[in-house]
Amino acid sequence: MSGRLKATSAATAASPVANIFVTLLPITLAVFIGFLTIGLPLPVLPLHVHDGLGMSTLVVGIVIGAQFAAALLSRAWAGNLADTRGAKRAVVMGFLLASSSGIAYLASLAFTQSPTTSVWILLLGRVLLGCGESLVVTGALSWGVGLVGPQNAGKVMAWVGIAMYGAYAVGAPVGVAINDLQGFAGISVVAAVLPILSLAVIANLRSLPPTANRRTPFYKVLGLVWGAGMGLALSSVGFGVITAFIALLFAAHDWGNASLAFTAFGLAFIAARIFFGHLPDKLGGARVALVCVLIEALGQLLIWGADTAVIAYVGAALTGFGYSLAFPGFGVEAVRRAPPQNRGVAMGAYVAFLDISLGITGPALGAVAGTWGVDAVYLVGAIAVASSLLVAVRLLISAPKGTQHV
Repeated sequence: MSGRLKATSAATAASPVANIFVTLLPITLAVFIGFLTIGLPLPVLPLHVHDGLGMSTLVVGIVIGAQFAAALLSRAWAGNLADTRGAKRAVVMGFLLASSSGIAYLASLAFTQSPTTSVWILLLGRVLLGCGESLVVTGALSWGVGLVGPQNAGKVMAWVGIAMYGAYAVGAPVGVAINDLQGFAGISVVAAVLPILSLAVIANLRSLPPTANRRTPFYKVLGLVWGAGMGLALSSVGFGVITAFIALLFAAHDWGNASLAFTAFGLAFIAARIFFGHLPDKLGGARVALVCVLIEALGQLLIWGADTAVIAYVGAALTGFGYSLAFPGFGVEAVRRAPPQNRGVAMGAYVAFLDISLGITGPALGAVAGTWGVDAVYLVGAIAVASSLLVAVRLLISAPKGTQHV
């Protein structure tokens, strides 16, 4: 009898976790499919702009960085839309904008004889994708938290993050395969179709009414989270230089397929989240960030000094592993420095530092690559990431009184 009671009790205890997973599964799957639109062009678009259109590395950086700049500028709008019109509507609009980015890519191919015009149309596509990404991420997080409750917000962020970076890991090699078979036109068509499939996944998932209360504007909490935000911005440079320049690095060294570098980054990122994602809450965000930014900086140095593709793959994996936990590490510090009633806005303001970092990294380090070679961007990346160590130390010293790590 007691054994039966224990089994019943265990099933009852396990069911909320299972229910949360089942509830979030459509959103997670939709985000994964939709973010393949971002992952597919990662190893292909830089080469298309540089080799196919004959543009400089600076232009490559601008084209790649335009997505992140657009995400930054639309972040507040996306949050307001999700609050006032509903999270599901924000996600739907985001996928439609992401699909239109693929149409813009396809349209740009009609002007390859006029490379400047083609690049401008590509930039339009990147801006549309950035706005779409902002709406999808903001809406998916808000929708997920609304469905499973704020007490499970960490699980929502974990699953959405895994879907995003899983799409980067899978999308890169698939993008190379599509490009080999159908060229950039094939990439464009698939990028346009995938977000529509995401819409089908969430079509029957119940929507939530808009929230009645307006959130506090970003600028009112920036003063509370700027320290943690600077740590995020500096540590995100490692991610930025891989997305923008790893394909050019492999081409420069004639190492062949760069897509496995994205896969190594993505798989290491996901593994760190799955196995060690609880550490920032348990040990403290600054402590975890201290260690992880060193791992990430080491990964950048390995890529900088790599003389074989294998070493570059290892460097990409270390970068992904370290960055995976640096992000929530600094994020925990941002949340703990904000009033409870403003934590949602604090996280929005915190993520804005990621947008700023990725928006600047592309064009700034594109200029570095044009002057000193593409290898040099990884040395700069290592220095930037290592600088976030000082931010982590400062946050550790100035930890709020009464903070407990459980």
